[in-house]
Amino acid sequence: MASHASEREAQFLAQKIKLGGRMSDIDGLPKHHKATHDEKLVIGASSLGTVFEWYDFYLYGLLATQITKNFFSNVNPTTGFILALAAFAAGFAVRPFGALVFGRVGDLVGRKNTFLVTMGLMGLATFGVGMLPSFDSIGIAAPFILIVLRLIQGLALGGEYGGAATYVAEHAPNDKRGLYTSWIQTTATLGLFAALLVVILCKNMISKEEFELWGWRIPFLVSIVLLAVSMWIRLKLNESPVYQQMKDEGKTSKAPLTEAFGKWGNLKFVFICLFGAVAGQAVVWYTGQFYALFFLEKMLKVESLQANYMIAIALLIGTPFFVLFGWLSDKIGRKGIIMVGLLLAVLTYFPTFKALTSAANPALAHALATAPVTVVVNEAECSVQFDPIGKNKFDSNSCDIAKNFLAKNGTNYTQTNATAGTLATIKVGNQTFTTPDPSILIGDAKKAALDAFQKSVKDALKAAGYPEKADPATMNSVLVVALLAYLVILVTMVYGPIAALLVELFPTNIRYTSMSLPYHIGNGWFGGFLPTIAFAMVAAKGDIYYGLWYPIIVAGVTLVVGLLFLPETFKRNID
Repeated sequence: MASHASEREAQFLAQKIKLGGRMSDIDGLPKHHKATHDEKLVIGASSLGTVFEWYDFYLYGLLATQITKNFFSNVNPTTGFILALAAFAAGFAVRPFGALVFGRVGDLVGRKNTFLVTMGLMGLATFGVGMLPSFDSIGIAAPFILIVLRLIQGLALGGEYGGAATYVAEHAPNDKRGLYTSWIQTTATLGLFAALLVVILCKNMISKEEFELWGWRIPFLVSIVLLAVSMWIRLKLNESPVYQQMKDEGKTSKAPLTEAFGKWGNLKFVFICLFGAVAGQAVVWYTGQFYALFFLEKMLKVESLQANYMIAIALLIGTPFFVLFGWLSDKIGRKGIIMVGLLLAVLTYFPTFKALTSAANPALAHALATAPVTVVVNEAECSVQFDPIGKNKFDSNSCDIAKNFLAKNGTNYTQTNATAGTLATIKVGNQTFTTPDPSILIGDAKKAALDAFQKSVKDALKAAGYPEKADPATMNSVLVVALLAYLVILVTMVYGPIAALLVELFPTNIRYTSMSLPYHIGNGWFGGFLPTIAFAMVAAKGDIYYGLWYPIIVAGVTLVVGLLFLPETFKRNID
């Protein structure tokens, strides 16, 4: 590692390994160590490769609408979008299994070679999505293959992050571990930012029709070039000095999974790490950087390209705070910063998203306040507004007719229970509309009655000021970006210091395995499923803010567990 450093620096680094990284224990050397050329290369190469993997992984989320149209076109739009998000979440579902597989390999054979394999798998799977024929071309095989490719991506990412974070941390001085690993923490946001830029560029270069037809594939296809560049850069790296020293001394673990999860002394910290840090970090991350984007597009009806622009600007503003909070965690500790971020999320999510509505779509905010929509139904008669096989038309009872119409139109409503046998009604302000009785209507008469009912409600919604789309002329774009940037800054508080904390919680010989599993259960399951769960909650309840209860509850539980059981780690020696 010290081949490019001065002889004095080489001696310093060699002694650092022997002394467990305690720089102040070496006579004649300063406590405040400046990053060497090779340490910068480690950080840069590890971060760049991880940016590429996040770019690949999050393209799918940004293009969920196009994915829905191309691979889930056999179902109604609401169900199709939820299914597309479910396929998005499938990649997260297998991340813990990737963590187990590649974490074990990383502890057995080394950090560097393991994340070279994960990078290759990620890049090839992403390229495959870009080449995959649509549902109209190959039928049910299309969504099936899509899900398989997402599973491969998830397995690869499950092995990537732990390797990159561990690799950088094991090169870092003890007093700069938060700062060094915070660069790895920027990669998820930078990957999302890069994906946004590529999507925006494609949308600007070709017509909307061309983008919907074939242009959405371009961001997936260009990943093969990024894969080649990232692999070339990472091949230049050497193994982690801490791992190499341990390997040379024959102290590597022979059974990482057994040692990590079969012994209570280590397993308890896996649980504390998951429920006292990572679960809450994950939901804050996905609320601030993904759910906010979906909320703008689906709930507030902001045009997709404009929403992408505003999210991209917010990410650009917020990203430096990862490094700021990573650096600060070296000074005052990791735990306090993470806990404050969780607390702010719990307290401010509802007012922030309501302010986002007022700023992004003031006409909608005004209509919600002055002409609220109420559905009066017998809840026992209602179906769940979710149809994975596309066979349910939701017209067999009056409750389904009312709720499905409002769900498809993205209309916010509250629900009041009615007595059994009562036909469902929709109230828009002071107007009331009773649904047709499907039990006495068939064929053309039923269709005509449903069409007339839906037209009446649509006219009433329009007259009450409910907009079909957000009007850019009335939008307060500066405030929208400021609110989005605030959500990103919350992400940086909980995410910036967490890599260093995870590394410091576990011993070197099982570190890759031990930290990867709770990280990927938290981010893969608690975080990755957030868009699907939140939108399903909104579809079931009708309240556009109802999905926020999911991240608020998870963050709240993590806050309590973390305050009670999570140790402070920032002064620990990890070598």
